[in-house]
Amino acid sequence: MKYALAGLIGLTVLTGCGPASEEAKPTEKAAADIKDSAFNPNYKNYLKTLASDEFEGRAPASEGGEKAVSFIENHFREWGLKPYDEENNSYRQPLPLVKLMPYKVSSLSFSGESAPESMEYRTEMMAWTPRVVEEVNLNDSDVVFVGYGIVAPEYDWNDYEGLDVEGKTVVMFVNDPGYATSDPELFNGNAMTYYGRWTYKYEEAARQGAKAAFVIHETGPAGYGWGVVAGGSPVKFDLKRDNKNMDRAAVEGWITEKSANALFASVGKSLEEMKEQAVSGEFKPQSLDIQAAMTINNKYEYLDTNNVIGYIEGTKYPEEHVIYMAHHDHLGMDPVREDDPIYNGAQDNASGTAALMAMAEEFSKQPRPERSIVFAAVGAEESGLLGSAWYADNPLLPLGKAVGGINMDVMNVYGPMKDMVVVGYGNSNMDEYLKPYVEAQDRYISPEPTPEKGFFYRSDHFNLAKKGVPMLYAKGGNDHFTKGREWGEEQRAIFNRDAYHKPADEFDENWDLRGVQQDMSLFYAVGEELANSREWPKWAPGNEFEAARKATQDMRK
Repeated sequence: MKYALAGLIGLTVLTGCGPASEEAKPTEKAAADIKDSAFNPNYKNYLKTLASDEFEGRAPASEGGEKAVSFIENHFREWGLKPYDEENNSYRQPLPLVKLMPYKVSSLSFSGESAPESMEYRTEMMAWTPRVVEEVNLNDSDVVFVGYGIVAPEYDWNDYEGLDVEGKTVVMFVNDPGYATSDPELFNGNAMTYYGRWTYKYEEAARQGAKAAFVIHETGPAGYGWGVVAGGSPVKFDLKRDNKNMDRAAVEGWITEKSANALFASVGKSLEEMKEQAVSGEFKPQSLDIQAAMTINNKYEYLDTNNVIGYIEGTKYPEEHVIYMAHHDHLGMDPVREDDPIYNGAQDNASGTAALMAMAEEFSKQPRPERSIVFAAVGAEESGLLGSAWYADNPLLPLGKAVGGINMDVMNVYGPMKDMVVVGYGNSNMDEYLKPYVEAQDRYISPEPTPEKGFFYRSDHFNLAKKGVPMLYAKGGNDHFTKGREWGEEQRAIFNRDAYHKPADEFDENWDLRGVQQDMSLFYAVGEELANSREWPKWAPGNEFEAARKATQDMRK
């Protein structure tokens, strides 16, 4: 998973779930049997194997990553799933990547009558180029403040209205106006929308023709500190595209709060004053009367890895399909570390990949459903959700005919929990399909406690959601059946502190896998119901992904 799930700590009980689908009835697979092997007795072996040292952390395009791909593919073939590439009897969907390695990044300098001092790389700003080129230059680019950098017709919001930013450098706040004001009537209130994600802001800046785009970092609205932005490796991965990303802004980056204050001082304003302008309904973009310049020198190389895709073809409606998704990659190895160089990624995300395999195995033993069921083990999630992005652009079956999907990322290995946490609760009525099966296990649904951090946009389901597919992203929470909430919160905290994206994320024989067995039975039941129905889950009215779904309405007659 791209970011630690610290937000799972401190969950609150949901008191007002929406009405469940009247036709939804618990199945035997969702019964409250919480024995270790209740759903699939082979799960533990799949998890243990994928997380073993033999797989060397499953980095994309590595020997260990190739072993993981082969392991999944061989089992899909054994279970009789139909392959992604039927002509060649292959379950592999080639995933072409490019590795971008900036080796020299200048400071960000300014010119103009009231220009601030240069901003130093990493300490005051962070920048890179998404373009697959050896060098980019930003020369005398006019700097413009564009508020939150959002164009959202459904919210009647356009920060670029009446502005031509071709060749210019845009600066904007992170998150969205709803978070900044806590106004429940503005965007989605305190819960982050897609428009609040920094990735969206770079995409929109490029659509507007900007040469460079900088997001102002603030720990609260970003959901993480400056160290997360500037403390890691500058190496980035992207999909290999014919246009070499030349449609993207030449420079993308972040600046600190202090740096933003220095910029705004050029027009006699402070960060807080500019934020007040940005959240007002009367906001208009503002030139800062300064010009920016910087140079980035880059190296790059192309890599090849694979998604692994198999499916069970529906008996009546083969193009209509339910999608199960999990990412099979992790961080690989660090040869500099002498104590333990392998980032095994047991919880993140051998646990989810093993669940995907367990799901495929169970469905393969049952009569074929009316609709198809797709099992997508995607790669390069840790590199920027790239495998799911590639699949979303190159799907096995038309995504306009995708009924809905379930993403499995970091499963619960701490035993049976009373709560089932839904990340992005209320985004779609996929939650309502889940509810009766949760209650059949004497459990309750709980929404994520920190929606302002945008966890819904940080795992693979997000790329399918952008195409309009209603997605469920849920997992067992912290309220342990016998040990209580405090104990469960402690286990999550220990993982986030000691093991998340560290070599310590290893398989543990002492894990209590009854919890993940519980959750797999729920995911199975939801998928089975949808695969044998004529229902089409829907996004909540006004949700940012609703328009994409409506655009394909004619495909779902």
